[in-house]
Amino acid sequence: MDRSRTRSLSRGRSPSRSNSPPRGGRSYSRNSRSITRSRSGTRSPVSNRSRSPTQSPVSRARSRSRSGSRGRSYSRSASPEIQSTKIVIEKLTKNVTEAHISEIFSSYGEIKMLDMPLNHQYNTNRGVCYVIYHSSSSAHAAIAHMHEGQLDGAVINVSIVIPRRSDPSGPGSGPQTRRPPPGPRYRGQPGNRYRSPPRPVAKNQGVDYVISFRFGGTAKEKAEAQFEKLIAALDSVGLKTEARDGAHGSVLVFVTARSEQKLIGDVYRSRVKDWLFGVRLAAPDKETQKSLDKEPLTEAERLRILYKLITLPVDEGGVGITPKQGPWTLVESVFPLHDPDFNKMWLKDWSTTWIVSIEELEKLKDRFGERIAFYFAFLQSYLSFLVVAAIIGVGSYSLLSQYSLVFAISNCLWSVIFVEYWKRQEVDLAVRWGVRNVSQLQNKRAQFVHEKEVEDPVTGEVVKFFPAWKRLCRQLLQVPFALGASGMLSALYATIFVIEIFISEVYNGPFKSVLVFIPTALLTLFVPILMSILMKVAAGLTEFENYENESSQEAAMTQKIFVFNFICSYVPLFLTAFIYVPFGNLIIPHLDVFGLTVQPSTADGKPMAAPVFQVNTDRLRKQVIYFTVTAQVVNLALETIVPYVKRRVFRKAKELQNNRKGFEEAGEVNDDKSEHAFLKRVRNEAELDEYDVTADLREMCMQFGYLTLFSPVWPLASVSFLIINWIELRSDAVKICVEMKRPVPHRADSIGPWLDNLAFLSWMGSISSAVLIYLFSDSTTPAGTPKDLTLWGVLTAVFFSEHIYFATRLAVRTAFSKLGSPGLLKERRERFMVRRRFLQESLGEDEEAEISDLEKIGHGTRVVPTSSSALWGKQRGPGETVAAGKEIIESSLSKKTQ
Repeated sequence: MDRSRTRSLSRGRSPSRSNSPPRGGRSYSRNSRSITRSRSGTRSPVSNRSRSPTQSPVSRARSRSRSGSRGRSYSRSASPEIQSTKIVIEKLTKNVTEAHISEIFSSYGEIKMLDMPLNHQYNTNRGVCYVIYHSSSSAHAAIAHMHEGQLDGAVINVSIVIPRRSDPSGPGSGPQTRRPPPGPRYRGQPGNRYRSPPRPVAKNQGVDYVISFRFGGTAKEKAEAQFEKLIAALDSVGLKTEARDGAHGSVLVFVTARSEQKLIGDVYRSRVKDWLFGVRLAAPDKETQKSLDKEPLTEAERLRILYKLITLPVDEGGVGITPKQGPWTLVESVFPLHDPDFNKMWLKDWSTTWIVSIEELEKLKDRFGERIAFYFAFLQSYLSFLVVAAIIGVGSYSLLSQYSLVFAISNCLWSVIFVEYWKRQEVDLAVRWGVRNVSQLQNKRAQFVHEKEVEDPVTGEVVKFFPAWKRLCRQLLQVPFALGASGMLSALYATIFVIEIFISEVYNGPFKSVLVFIPTALLTLFVPILMSILMKVAAGLTEFENYENESSQEAAMTQKIFVFNFICSYVPLFLTAFIYVPFGNLIIPHLDVFGLTVQPSTADGKPMAAPVFQVNTDRLRKQVIYFTVTAQVVNLALETIVPYVKRRVFRKAKELQNNRKGFEEAGEVNDDKSEHAFLKRVRNEAELDEYDVTADLREMCMQFGYLTLFSPVWPLASVSFLIINWIELRSDAVKICVEMKRPVPHRADSIGPWLDNLAFLSWMGSISSAVLIYLFSDSTTPAGTPKDLTLWGVLTAVFFSEHIYFATRLAVRTAFSKLGSPGLLKERRERFMVRRRFLQESLGEDEEAEISDLEKIGHGTRVVPTSSSALWGKQRGPGETVAAGKEIIESSLSKKTQ
């Protein structure tokens, strides 16, 4: 193939880039970059934009070395022995084969060996190819002419590969070291096609991810084999690795991108994929650098792309690492490192402000991803609405009677407005952050088991497929599981509730002061055990349902967890409100089993009168206060204090355990002095727990349920939640920065299925409030009597409250739709701009000139009829048509006059 044809992209080359010699002879000054011309009119090799194909790289290197300047040297050694004949070609399309590479690159010199790694499942290349020439001059000639050239319509990267001194330079001979770039060139500096923003190398030593590989208690052969497999797999997708001693029988594998240019290409392809699947309305700019200038690469996006390379299945371009599962049982965790400076600034800013602004949330989004940012945005919105709820609660508590109908209606209206507002706020934030509909774009789970491979009817790609009807049949197992789990949990709580009532309000025998702790002990003992069993069954059932992506998997598991938490959180209050208080006078006396079997008597043998049971009219209010105040404070302490204590205790126990097994603190002893502080911090982060935003969302959802379901019992619950959540907003930030590993920055366009759970609790609140008001509104105390209750009365209250709720929700939605949404407005504007840009590109820039030409043609040229009918040949242009029309009008009017 002609050399001029292969180099389709005629860009100039800077000596600081691809056509430079290897590191060994690289030393030049800034002064030597000036553009000069020889007598022949061609540019000298010191030109920054040299296009001469005749001069060899060797002569270019010599011309720079003779400059005599003392410019900065980027080389580690000036030894001329470091000359490589091996190059790497990256960003190849799937259509390129070894024959294509051989045909094109053999024009620059005789090829000694060619190696193109293949994806054997699809028989396509992996986007990279290695070529070894007989001479280094041929390798440099190929780089000079083909780097950033086009091959099969795609811009490729060609660069030198310098083998390790102890290894032969050949494919498969061991890990290779790529020549590093000459120096950072960022926005505003010429000479680099791909310019990514600077990274905080000084903070994290350039490390993006850490893989904790724990081999303690494992056979040496197995540990070494799995570790070798891990490093080879990471290297195969273009990730650079470094290993350090993690202490306590573990290895810390530091991971980063081997090639920044390849990473930028992955980012660009990810953005194009977003456009194809409707996440973004406009396609990214065709030039990569312009795209990055318009949308700079954030730290969260960088970490997300790298995490996909680590965890995606192999057939989707990743390594497929699943910690503690499958072939990666010794991989304990994969996590990014904290940024101490940002964390310190974040905690300082939030500790001195009352309201978290949208700008602060965007900073959070750029660091931790949209999923974390959505949680804090939800918490801030919820906190703002709690101010209104607290005002209503204080007013009702001070001015209105207990179980006020006005307060119940106001509380239900508040819950409806909040849920509908947040639905709208989610859309605005998703559009603002560029993640609208991103939940529809999900990568397949590595654990997904497909049944066959079919062609996607939309994209035409071959995809893994699992029949939907089979998944539906498996999902039907949720119904008996949910009923069984609900029944067991409800029965357990009811049994403990009965025991508590009997001991505290019926039993008057010995050791009562001690026996009152039995219900608490039973709850502490049996509820966690039963919940643990049910959670394992739920996880196994969710895995059996075989979801394709993580969002579907998480949504299914979330709904199961919500059922468990609903029962554990609200069943005790339901039992008190709707069974104990109204019907306690009828049910509780029958629980006195000791009084029925053993008749107590006085000293003279006369039977004692049975004690008269009185319903504790204040029990429901005290329970609500406990769940909305005491339990919230205890939970806040458990989130902030217990993890710290647990981590210290577990770390000490692990040290003792590993010391008994023979693992010493060798890592800290053998650390390089320059790395010691950094490695110590990494080891500490590796011991932290992983942050689960779902747990915090679940906590807020359950709290919202207490407000909607039981606020009429104690209107000040919203005041308690306002104070607790203001602290919670800051304590969650502390928890993420100090107590947890840095979360992987996942994308999201909402808070997921928790929004549906909020709507469900709002609807349940309308029913619960109606029944509470019906039962207790006629008294200043919650001591209702069964004879005052009728089934039809309860059903009527439920019927009207439910329909009023639906009508109110419809009215609120209509009102919000009339107000207009900034997010939807921005989306419509972007869609219009895309269409207008397409129209301009289709019709051309000068539309007025075209219209003018058409008008001239219409007035001055006789249009040739396109039809064979004689109808179109009688009038020659619009003038004759007007004349014919006037003649018809005049003739018709004259006849009418006659």
